[in-house]
Amino acid sequence: MSDPAASRAISGESAGRDILGLMTELFPICRSITGAGLRETLNILKRRIPLEIREVPSGTRVLDWTVPKEWNIRDAYIRGPGGGKVVDFARSNLHVVSYSVPVRATIPLAELKAHLFTLPDHPDWVPYRTSYYREDWGFCLSHRDFAALEDGDYEVVIDSTLEDGSLAYGELCLEGRAKDEVLISTHACHPSLANDNLSGVGLAAVLAEVLAGGPRELTYRFLFIPGTIGAITWLALNEDKARNIKAGLVLTGLGDRGRLTYKRSRQGRAAVDRAACLVLGQSSPPGRVLEFSPYGYDERQFCSPGFDLPVGRLSRTPYGDYPEYHTSADDLEFVSAEALGDSFEKTRRILDILEQDGTFVNLSPKGEPQLGRRGLYASPGPEEMALLWVLNMSDGRHSLLDIAERSGLGFESLRKAADRLTGAKLLKPEKSS
Repeated sequence: MSDPAASRAISGESAGRDILGLMTELFPICRSITGAGLRETLNILKRRIPLEIREVPSGTRVLDWTVPKEWNIRDAYIRGPGGGKVVDFARSNLHVVSYSVPVRATIPLAELKAHLFTLPDHPDWVPYRTSYYREDWGFCLSHRDFAALEDGDYEVVIDSTLEDGSLAYGELCLEGRAKDEVLISTHACHPSLANDNLSGVGLAAVLAEVLAGGPRELTYRFLFIPGTIGAITWLALNEDKARNIKAGLVLTGLGDRGRLTYKRSRQGRAAVDRAACLVLGQSSPPGRVLEFSPYGYDERQFCSPGFDLPVGRLSRTPYGDYPEYHTSADDLEFVSAEALGDSFEKTRRILDILEQDGTFVNLSPKGEPQLGRRGLYASPGPEEMALLWVLNMSDGRHSLLDIAERSGLGFESLRKAADRLTGAKLLKPEKSS
């Protein structure tokens, strides 16, 4: 087994600050499911990690979907009857409905209103809206600004293009001693939204950087993809690689101040489900666990029945459960380095369990071996309990994760106990089949 401590010597606090710094750099970029903003984001990540940027041409058939045309935007605004800009893409890239087709027109307010989106319950916030798979156009603005619009004619300009191009995504494979893979996937397609999902992008990038720095038992595959169509595209083109995935996490919404939440994979009791439940259950305060449902983020693509990969979702407050979701209020003030650091630390602990889990055989199974004369017994306490639990349950059938679930002890303490007992020749690893 590899020792992750040697290669991952970064505190959650330090990681949180690093993630927030990367998010701050990426925040102004106008991203969508295709286009220059997504590529710019991937190229910034490539400065930190050896990311391979893939391009899949528009029109490519991917399972039941087709890679869409590429969208890019240079400018957009609405100029009011008085001559001033009442909505301006230059102030916020949320002001334009993503994938809006080009428009140059002068229209009356009554006609314009059909293309305007607001949040009446939060009159100072700007909503985030998209039109990926139908050709349309629109603007988003605060309800307060909307209410102040005067009757008259408005100049509407959306300087965009929607034409054949390609879909870009980033992929990084960190090979380990085993071919079994852990998938880490995060959607990188949203514009200036911090929690959803620059938090997932930033955490995955820092995590990849840390994992790349040392030995690995398992192989780790990182995907930075546009939501839905990116996962479907990757699965369509990589069915052979998908067969090696033995665990996975979709990372999203990891910077808000809510408690951690894990959504189980379709399999429900896969190793990643059990590891995540153990980590969140032993956290303070405990995290919450949601059962699988076929609605959500890209876990629903990886868990589609034709693939049924053991991929769960890790977040803090689930999407839609906080009012700032998909609005301008999901900004850099909404997230914190502390929450990001905690999310990083818990993600790392889940991966450490997958990395270090193993099954052992007690070499002195008849009666309890004398620990004192081997220098293993000090005084009754958690360390001794870990030794006793590992000795008792190590019959070649129970893994350390099994023991952790049954004993209620931390996985890390049981792993240390197994190492000590192995060193004292009381335990040996069970050879994997």
